[in-house]
Amino acid sequence: MPSPLRKDEAHKLIDTLPADATWDDLMEQIYVRQAIENGLRDSEQGKLQSVQEIRQKYGLPE
Repeated sequence: MPSPLRKDEAHKLIDTLPADATWDDLMEQIYVRQAIENGLRDSEQGKLQSVQEIRQKYGLPE
């Protein structure tokens, strides 16, 4: 069962979406938020990758 804190967060997130938002819009916001939280946690733990490493990993130009 979700914690009351998670439910409150979900309600706040829903309240920020436009009236014509879809389920996909909500899920995108949730995934973006999770990615940011995970990135911040990694950063705090010193788990960082350089821009060059990311570009090489995904085949992006320098």
